[in-house]
Amino acid sequence: MTDTTPTLDLGSQTAALARLAEGVTDEQLAGPTPCPEYAVRNLLGHLVGLTVAFRDAGRKDLGATTDTSPGSALPDVGPGWREELPKILTELAEAWRDPAAWTGMTRAGGVDLPGEIAGLVATDELVIHGWDLARATGQPYAPDPAALRTCHDFLAASVDDPSRSEIFGPVVPVGPDAPLLDRAVALSGRDPRWKPRS
Repeated sequence: MTDTTPTLDLGSQTAALARLAEGVTDEQLAGPTPCPEYAVRNLLGHLVGLTVAFRDAGRKDLGATTDTSPGSALPDVGPGWREELPKILTELAEAWRDPAAWTGMTRAGGVDLPGEIAGLVATDELVIHGWDLARATGQPYAPDPAALRTCHDFLAASVDDPSRSEIFGPVVPVGPDAPLLDRAVALSGRDPRWKPRS
């Protein structure tokens, strides 16, 4: 591990996401989200899957959970998701507290990548999908400041990457004085002004 490896503690961000999930009502599960192909239940199913995948990527426990592409099937939640998601979010944070998680190679979504990059991708997923879930369900959202800054910088660094279009939509223009969360959301290809239609 180099001196620049960002061994970020994801505990505050995973806790924020767990609180959002707890606030989702059964009636909201069929509602729309900023991800056009996902209803709330699909977004939650995606969160369950990616949390398991990045937990195992941090542990270097590679196998079926880290080999599956997120686009292989439309995700959905099972009957025990309310108990499962907070548990695996805690396990993800714990896995990435080990400095070894940020070193060497690992795998997530069927892609081999350096541990440091996997940690940044996990942070981005937790922050941006937290915003998705908060907006879709009308909840306030205050991501962990360190995680938000890391997410923003990761997304900003990818703007000129030709392969970013495989993962993110086009950058949405926002003013330079926009809040950092709005700028990160815009860099991910989402409109920070998105709200469910009433």
